[in-house]
Amino acid sequence: MKGSIGTTGLIMNEPLLWEKGREGRCGFSLPRRDVESVPLDRELIREKLEFPDLSEIDIVRHFTRLSQWNFSVDTGMYPLGSCTMKYSPKTNERQAGREGFVIAHPLLPSGLSQGALRIMFELQQYLAEITGMDAVTLQPAAGAQGELTGMLIIHAFHKMKGSQRSKIIVPDTAHGTNPASASLCGYRSVPVKSNEQGILSAESIAEIMDEDTAGIMITNPNTLGFFEENTGEIAEIVHADGGLVYCDGANMNAVMGIVDMGRIGIDLMHLNLHKTFSTPHGGGGPGSGPVAVTKELEPFLPVPRVVKERDKYSLIEDCPESIGRVAAFHGNFGVMIKAYSYIRSMGPENLKRASQFAVLNANYIKESLKGYLHLPYDRPCMHECIFSDKDQKPAKVTTLDMAKRLMDYGFHPPTVYFPLVVHGAIMIEPTETESKDEIDQFVRAFRAVVNEARQNPDSLYNAPNKCKVKRLDEVAAARRPCLTG
Repeated sequence: MKGSIGTTGLIMNEPLLWEKGREGRCGFSLPRRDVESVPLDRELIREKLEFPDLSEIDIVRHFTRLSQWNFSVDTGMYPLGSCTMKYSPKTNERQAGREGFVIAHPLLPSGLSQGALRIMFELQQYLAEITGMDAVTLQPAAGAQGELTGMLIIHAFHKMKGSQRSKIIVPDTAHGTNPASASLCGYRSVPVKSNEQGILSAESIAEIMDEDTAGIMITNPNTLGFFEENTGEIAEIVHADGGLVYCDGANMNAVMGIVDMGRIGIDLMHLNLHKTFSTPHGGGGPGSGPVAVTKELEPFLPVPRVVKERDKYSLIEDCPESIGRVAAFHGNFGVMIKAYSYIRSMGPENLKRASQFAVLNANYIKESLKGYLHLPYDRPCMHECIFSDKDQKPAKVTTLDMAKRLMDYGFHPPTVYFPLVVHGAIMIEPTETESKDEIDQFVRAFRAVVNEARQNPDSLYNAPNKCKVKRLDEVAAARRPCLTG
């Protein structure tokens, strides 16, 4: 395809429904009632609730137009680093939407929920096998809650040992939620810097690990896009002082079928089903953050637990060392079905290939943009690559300017200013679902933006120029936020 995929297009200026409404319009015919009618005071309803009167076509066109303002993975490439925004196959949605799953009630007895319980049990087994761990809980409803669950398990483990520890080691390449999860459990985060290769050194951990430290939270691969190759040696150091090694598995998409986390010394880890296992983010959610543990930590998993006894599946709560519930019910069951469908449809070999393609795509972008953008770490990456705006600073062009200008070329911006290890960071993760053609278009667009920054920087200062919403005043938004809705 020649030229830019960005365009002004035919975009309607859509008013609020209250501005569109006209008295007397009706967009819905009530079904024949089977109860006695009660007269309603329409004026009172309009005065108290302020519902607009709308026709069917008013409603359909309104929400259709709003949907056309959206950008999603179904629309185009979402190169958000650290987020793994990959395409979610529609067959997974189809399985999750089957009537037997959709109408399942959380209070149904186990005898009437065998299909749902079997899927949950088998998903636990698959995730344990993929990670190299021994047992899995599906209760956490998101990655952050998975982290919290992991910290609660670490706390319960040390309590059972009669040891009251107060610190958790958190590297500068960890995900931003890690310190918060540790703090919620009463731990003080002890920061540690990565080395010149962008990974942790065993020596730096040995210097700060002591008997008051409950463990370490390692994001592997880390937020710089590198595999923490010293994890095994680090695990030995932590274990020698009685600590545990927690792995933030949000970036598992780079190592599925390749790395056995149990063999490299990981004691427990969480996974993001809405990232690695191709279930939607955000409005397509909710999320899911299962936690996998070694045999030693299995007794501390949340209850109820899904188990299989002979040919029957059930939920058990008689686990005296459990940390208890972290969710009232498995209300995110639909997300589990999508992940289960993804794993079953891919199989072991294709899950491994997905990770290989994710790594290949990221390295292709790294090599394609090297020389156009500053590359802080010039070495092979995993699932994502990190650049910075260092070379554009003389023209007073920032990372934000370039990210906004990319929108004019039809691409969603990558992650900016994270991780904090790199000043002015530009973090790109293409995932395995993008083709070479799509990636090449993205690279051409980014190169064009970099050339503009050098030849005509004024075009970037107020970008985006073609989008419906232009550059927002972020300073005013931060200092004078509108909190009333």
